[in-house]
Amino acid sequence: MNKRKLNEECGIVGVFGDESASNWVYLGLFALQHRGQEGCGIVSHNPDSETGLDASGHFHIHKDFGLVSDSVNAEVLKKLVGKTAIGHVRYSTAGGSLIQNVQPFTFRTSLGPLAIAHNGNLTNADEIKKDLIAKGSIFQSTIDTEVFIHLIARNEKETFRERICETMKQVTGAYSLLLLAEDRMFAVRDPYGFRPLVIGKRNNSYIVASETCALDLIDAEFVREVEPGEVVEISDKGLDSFFPTEKRQTSFCSFEPIYFARPDSVVFGEVVYSQRKRMGAVLAQEAPVEGADIVIAVPDSGVPMAMGYAEAMGLPLELGLVRNHYVGRTFIQPAQEIRDFGVKLKLNPVASALKGKSVVVVDDSIVRGTTSVKIVRMLKDAGAKEIHMRVGSPPITHSCYFGVDTPKRNNLLAAQKNIEQIKEYIGCDSIGYLSVEGLKTALGQAQKETYCTACFHGKYPEKTGSEITVEPTDAQGGPGFKSK
Repeated sequence: MNKRKLNEECGIVGVFGDESASNWVYLGLFALQHRGQEGCGIVSHNPDSETGLDASGHFHIHKDFGLVSDSVNAEVLKKLVGKTAIGHVRYSTAGGSLIQNVQPFTFRTSLGPLAIAHNGNLTNADEIKKDLIAKGSIFQSTIDTEVFIHLIARNEKETFRERICETMKQVTGAYSLLLLAEDRMFAVRDPYGFRPLVIGKRNNSYIVASETCALDLIDAEFVREVEPGEVVEISDKGLDSFFPTEKRQTSFCSFEPIYFARPDSVVFGEVVYSQRKRMGAVLAQEAPVEGADIVIAVPDSGVPMAMGYAEAMGLPLELGLVRNHYVGRTFIQPAQEIRDFGVKLKLNPVASALKGKSVVVVDDSIVRGTTSVKIVRMLKDAGAKEIHMRVGSPPITHSCYFGVDTPKRNNLLAAQKNIEQIKEYIGCDSIGYLSVEGLKTALGQAQKETYCTACFHGKYPEKTGSEITVEPTDAQGGPGFKSK
């Protein structure tokens, strides 16, 4: 499948200590729908309930494919009783599109029932899973999240807290996750802090979510982030925090502010909207277009970048492309002769704003480039005189192993072509990318060494299971990358 954008694995929400916990989780998942549209699930716990429980005999659970609005209704929420609940929306970056892969997962352990919801990707999951199967473990799903549960269940420590600590010492990669036991909830983040995770409070209940926009929707007060390498235990006594692993150099995923996170969220301590506008402004400094008439955005994530670019260049920002927000993941094409139908169904040019103009088109990123080809063709057909593509991220030259659904390197446009070749392939009059240093500047000077930018140069913060060789290249991501 040709993907115009990268996909994040999921979003998670947990509520502890509220009679309407599952309702608040449900609303939180709405706010995080952009992080996963393939499936969703909610698990709740009610110690006084004796009906409608899952196989563990302790949790109420609902999981289904599709959007939150399609998967959960009032009847479902009535059955998800209890004062604690966790929820999950997902894309399938690890494992296939199977119902048994939809989270949260629930299990029985020697210490009692446990439910888990995970955002990220374990880089040593296959190795651990192979060893666990050899020792007799049976897996219900095909995704890496289940490795956590098996490691916790097989551990001989006396408390969940101790077992979680031991498990964190065994796994590598990216994980922000929620664990729900009978009387407590744990929020856990990997030592690098690849994926965001925040804590909020609403009256006397605690909320944990992937982004602050989920807290905003339910009028919860932002308390703080879960720190990299931290485990936060939430119980009737309040919050208890501990750090079971050695401190590492933080490696926040740079694509969270570039594309994944909602612009109204605060992620890694920064307002995403402000960061994206700065990306556009720095891009204007690095790749200006002389003689341009207007700036337009590829909606939606490209809009703040286009605003920053237009402001820095002193050019008008016009609505050149209109996005149809009601297109699902699949559709029926009525006739093969309708060129670029899939893209036209989602994006439509405003001819009156484009005709006879030299147009700067700002997008947040280019992955395979196939959709960029179609967008340029559409804009030219609409009457644009010149089209100058400007990209608010560096060229993507390497795959991600930390929870981003990246194509293999031979499908990444910038891994196969240099800048001039990309321009010719897309069919635009010029193309310019934000440099890696420019991106770091836009993310914030104080944060220059705290973001993971491996997908732009192949220098990963930890072993990925794939041996990578990086040869010298220019700042714009020209040829020079090899993978073996």
